[in-house]
Amino acid sequence: MRTDRTFTMLKPDSVEKGNVGPILEKITSAGFRIAAMKLTQMTVADAQAFYAIHKERPFFGELVQYMTRGPIVAAILEKENAVEDFRTLIGATNPEEAAEGTIRKLYAASIGENAVHGSDSDENAEIESQFHFAGREIF
Repeated sequence: MRTDRTFTMLKPDSVEKGNVGPILEKITSAGFRIAAMKLTQMTVADAQAFYAIHKERPFFGELVQYMTRGPIVAAILEKENAVEDFRTLIGATNPEEAAEGTIRKLYAASIGENAVHGSDSDENAEIESQFHFAGREIF
């Protein structure tokens, strides 16, 4: 498994607030190269499939509603140690607990509207990348 790629998604709140540019600048300034990127809108079926791991959790319906309310930016990022380094860059899910200077500390409003998604493992980076960039040779 390659460890130099990860997947990210700038969530609807980031797009709505006009934070796509500053977040992408933060990502590239941290040494990541954008290998693929697209602006898209998730359907309800897309969001349910992407977040299927959470389907039994009480917040699942709200998560699906949030992720389908507006466009997202999906991207594949490259850098040595990409998954771990990107998780550090985005910070804790709760922006109040996120380290200073992290994306979530700077741009997230709450645990629910936390600005950005980052893959939590090399395996999930490949799965999530394929989900959004099916048919492309990415890994």
